[in-house]
This record gives sequence, C-alpha cells and structure tokens, in this order.
Amino acid sequence: MAANDFLFTSESVSEGHPDKMCDQISDAILDAHLKEDPDSRVACEALAKTGMIVIAGEISSQARVSYNEIARDVVRGIGYTDSAIGFDGNTCAIITAVERQSPDISMGVTETEGREQGAGDQGMMFGFACDETPELMPLPIQMAHSLVKYLAKIRKGGEAPFIRPDSKSQVTVEYRDGRPVRVQSAVISTQHSPDVEYNKLRETIIDGVMRAVIPREYLDKDTVYHVNPTGRFVVGGPQGDCGLTGRKIIVDTYGGMGRHGGGAFSGKDPTKVDRSAAYMARYIAKNIVAAKLARKCEVQLAYVIGVAQPVSIAVDTFGTGAISETALARIVRETFDLRPKSIIETLDLKRPIYRPTASYGHFGRAAENGCFTWEKSDRVEDLRRAAAKA
Repeated sequence: MAANDFLFTSESVSEGHPDKMCDQISDAILDAHLKEDPDSRVACEALAKTGMIVIAGEISSQARVSYNEIARDVVRGIGYTDSAIGFDGNTCAIITAVERQSPDISMGVTETEGREQGAGDQGMMFGFACDETPELMPLPIQMAHSLVKYLAKIRKGGEAPFIRPDSKSQVTVEYRDGRPVRVQSAVISTQHSPDVEYNKLRETIIDGVMRAVIPREYLDKDTVYHVNPTGRFVVGGPQGDCGLTGRKIIVDTYGGMGRHGGGAFSGKDPTKVDRSAAYMARYIAKNIVAAKLARKCEVQLAYVIGVAQPVSIAVDTFGTGAISETALARIVRETFDLRPKSIIETLDLKRPIYRPTASYGHFGRAAENGCFTWEKSDRVEDLRRAAAKA
C-alpha cells in the first residue's frame, strides 16, 4: 500500500449496551433537572449490573425529580423488561448516592457581579469534521452508528423479534489516496433469543441490516461480513457485562478518527466544558469544512477551571486547508466567542436535549427537535468572509 492507502476501523454500540444504558440514565436525569431548573448543576454517573442500578454524583438544583422512576423508564424504553433477557427495569434494585456540587467548584463557575462565569474544569477538548459523508463525519463511525441504529429499529418494530437489545457493530473502510473507497469488512454482534437458528440470524443481519444500510457503492464481492463471530450471544446487557456512564467516549465522538481530550459527556450539565466545549469545537470544525476552507479539520480548545477564555486554540487541517492553520486559528478566535457562558448561549444548551445524544453518537446527527444545535452549518459565510480578508 502507498503511504496514503490504509484501512481504518470504527465501532459503535446499541442503546441496549450496558454502558450506553448508563449514559442514557445519566442524561435522562440531567434532562429532568434542566426541564424544571435550567441552572441546575449536574454530574451524574450510573452503574448497572445484574438486577441492580447505582446512581451517584453531585447535583445542585431546585428541581425535584425521582431518580428511580427516570432510571426505570429508560431501561424499559430500551427493551429490558424481563429478567429472562438479562435485565428487568420494573423490578431491578436502584441505589442512589447523590450529593450537592462542591462549593469549591461552584465558586469557579458561578457568575457574580465582579466575576464572569469560568470553565467548570481544566482540560482540552477536540472537535473534528471531514467531507467523507453528507454529515461531515468519518465514514467508518457513521456507518457503524447506522448499523446498530437500524438494528434497534427492526427489533422494536417487530421485524426481527429474536433480536435482543445488546449489540455492537464495527466497520473497516479501505482508503486510497486518503479517500474512502470501499467497506473492507462489517461486523455485527447482537444478543438474541436462545432458540433462533444461527443461519436465520446471519441472513437477517447481512441482508436485512448490513446490505440495507451501507451504501451500495461501498460494497463489493470481496466485502467480508461477520455476524456473531463466536456463534452465540444469548447472555447480554448488564447480566453479561457491567455498565458504566462515560466509558464509550470514542463511540460517542469520531470513532478514533481525530483525537479525544479524555472527558466523557453524559450526565454533565453544560457548565462542564468537557461537554459544552467539545460540542463547540465540533461546531467550529464542521463550519470550517462546510465553508470549504478544509476537507478535514480538527479544532482543539483548552481551559482551566474558573477562567472564562480558553488558554489555547489550535486548528489542524491535515494538509487540506485553503489557508494556513495559523490564520484559521486566528479566525476562530475572532469569529466565535469561546467563553463557557457564550458557548451555552450560542448552542442553547440549558435545555433538556441530552438523552437523545446518549446513544448512536453525539455528532453527525440532524439538528432535530431543537437537539444537536452544534451540528448546524450557519457560520459558513462568516468564515468565508474572514478567510477572504486573511
């Protein structure tokens, strides 16, 4: 292979994966607080194992919500309603260990007469975009998300009643001269009822999911399909694997194509720049690519706790930029207000919009029902004008 010819693989997991179940519980609790009190401070984690959910964290809010009922609604909505399939949201034990936000943290992120709102923590956040798909996302992760999302659709629609909630996908794409040209292999491992024949399961997944979802131009006679490679996946969900909030950060972002600052998203209110600044970095990177100032763009923002302005801004276009990266970084600083309060206002983040983000990726989604505001490409003309001056 030439230097710019390579294979790249990304994975996704379904809403029934135990880690994703916990992400959804955390974000549903966040949404419930924001619905009643937009100024709620929430850092909520969940853990799930056989017959049990643990909810823990730090929450300061005027809202009064039932953590138990929220968790049960999420689990039932996913499809875990019978211990025979690994978990029952109706009868599972729920343990809560929630305290108020530390006053030391609150002091740094609360706006006062003489002090503007600062970042809720230190750290660096990355945003990424590329022109491989209409969503300006890398093809491998976009295809991986689409597979498990479609799998959930046919499970819930009754078209494949033998499929159960827990599943994973993986897509390997062949690149030539840095551009995606074909899917080299696709993998789906899905929990299933014990009585379904493997051949029926395999046929349903390959013909009814993989070939239905992956665009035909990326498939050929040499594409390899893997379905439940061990041959059996009956024990799943929290019974088969402990779930934990924030453990699928690469699934949540770009599938490994582009760097990650390390901070998880789910269960965190937007004063936490781990979440809000990562959304803003994606918003910036997507608008840069949509403006055709680069075919591929990564934006890094870095903050320290209690300080409003980012301590650094970096832009990497991987050699695809129409102008220099130094000029782009300057344009980003001049065009976008990157203080935490302004990010929250720009993206309208103090609303109950987070549960939909907790499965099938936080990026590459349509700005639907007021969610995913960071996916808009509404700063294209501003960036083009600034680039023309540069």
